[in-house]
Amino acid sequence: MTGKLIAENRRARFDYFLEEKFEAGLILTGSEVKSLRLGKANIAESYAGGNGRDLMLVNAYIPEYGPANRFNHEPRRPRRLLLHRKQIDKLLGAVRRDGRTIVPTRLYWNEKGLAKLELALAKGKSAPDKRHTEAERDWKREQGRLMRDRG
Repeated sequence: MTGKLIAENRRARFDYFLEEKFEAGLILTGSEVKSLRLGKANIAESYAGGNGRDLMLVNAYIPEYGPANRFNHEPRRPRRLLLHRKQIDKLLGAVRRDGRTIVPTRLYWNEKGLAKLELALAKGKSAPDKRHTEAERDWKREQGRLMRDRG
């Protein structure tokens, strides 16, 4: 899952334990693709949810593309995700059965120039877990500083 990054949800690693990752395609309109080519998008507050037997990306922000004029798109409209049926069933089953959340982590262009979304099956962190993660990150940063100063 490499390619040119469009948007990243860095907050997801802080709020959730990310378990399994999936790559999904998106159904986009022309003005959305043009807007993404400019590198303007925000997936920080978005999530994926079921709509019948489909998986939808909800609350992702892709701003309007100025030159598209009256043919523009709605910036926060739900967008259908393209996955294999088994993957959709696995994700929706985990949400219903285990109370997991489907969190978008990265939006990027793949090698073919198609917009792809990296989804992660996630379990929410509690406040003590978040504090522990932050303390661990601070300690790693401090360790790096000490090692760099020692030579």
